[in-house]
Amino acid sequence: MTKRVYNFNPGPSTLPLDVLKKVQADLLNFENTGMSIMEISHRSPEYDKVHNDAIALTKELMGLSDSYKVLFVGGGASTQFAYIPMNFLHKGKVGAYVDTGTWSAKAIKEAKILGKEVHLAGSSKDDDYTFIPKSEDINFPKNTAYLHITTNNTIKGTQYHFVPDTGQVPLIADMSSDILSHQIDFSKFSMIYAGAQKNLGPSGVTMIVIKENMLDKIEDEIPTMIDYRTHASKNSLFNTPPTLPIYIVKLVLEWIKDQGGLSVVETINRAKKDVIYGLIDDNPEYFRGPVRKDSRSWMNVVFRLPSEELEQKLVSEAKKAGFIGLKGHRSVGGIRVSLYNAMTLEGAEKVAEFIMNFRKNN
Repeated sequence: MTKRVYNFNPGPSTLPLDVLKKVQADLLNFENTGMSIMEISHRSPEYDKVHNDAIALTKELMGLSDSYKVLFVGGGASTQFAYIPMNFLHKGKVGAYVDTGTWSAKAIKEAKILGKEVHLAGSSKDDDYTFIPKSEDINFPKNTAYLHITTNNTIKGTQYHFVPDTGQVPLIADMSSDILSHQIDFSKFSMIYAGAQKNLGPSGVTMIVIKENMLDKIEDEIPTMIDYRTHASKNSLFNTPPTLPIYIVKLVLEWIKDQGGLSVVETINRAKKDVIYGLIDDNPEYFRGPVRKDSRSWMNVVFRLPSEELEQKLVSEAKKAGFIGLKGHRSVGGIRVSLYNAMTLEGAEKVAEFIMNFRKNN
């Protein structure tokens, strides 16, 4: 077996090794069915248990009651950019959005394409998305149907470290890149959605956690597969769901629980980000972190070196040394160290050691 590398890819990203081993062991004969999990019917009792266990574990880890539905759908989180306004933006209502980077900007664009009324509730665009607007700087009108935020921004390296107070207005969050990475009051959200390929599992499935009373607000005249009520009423089994990704999500949720839940996961994630940010803060003459300290992402640490040539050299040498995926997004350049749940503290310490040696030699 080829030696595994330290995978810092921003998504699809690293998965827990224990989960991968379990998938490998079950791949040809799942639960003594004589079939792979990829081959069994989504109506079978064996898959039904996988599906419902994933739902129950999600609610347990989030501390949510049965007033929430957990859905699994295809299409990626980006599809939800259109689904949300199609379901909830009725005539006379406004969708309020906080623009903190590429993904929130795309969500805003999709709502506008549909001809829906959009209100910009806050933005950090004028400062190149280097911070998260403060809660008091987020504003929206009385006829707001929902406030939409992107909790972590993979490209710019910013993250919400508070939950905006929206009063009676439903709060919707794209948590694709930091879901279940730290403790948070999930009950403050009316809807959460996340592509699985960063903290939950492989690409191919999107998790939606939605409060049941949101289903009563849905516009009637929308296509069947776009209507959240379709998936909620059929337990995400209206059509064949992405069964293999859901099975792996279930294993990842079990892994999080086995770690000790979100309190332990948060402690480890805090230690990992402190290692990398400590490196930046202790060497300001060499490393430049563009993000304001109160908005720094725990999941995606971004920084620049003195020149693009040095950045390219670091990425190249890192790959040879077994540290993969450190190149910043093509739209911004620089270095990006992604520290999702499955990345170990050892991995963070090892890459920090490598980067420090690179600085000494260059």
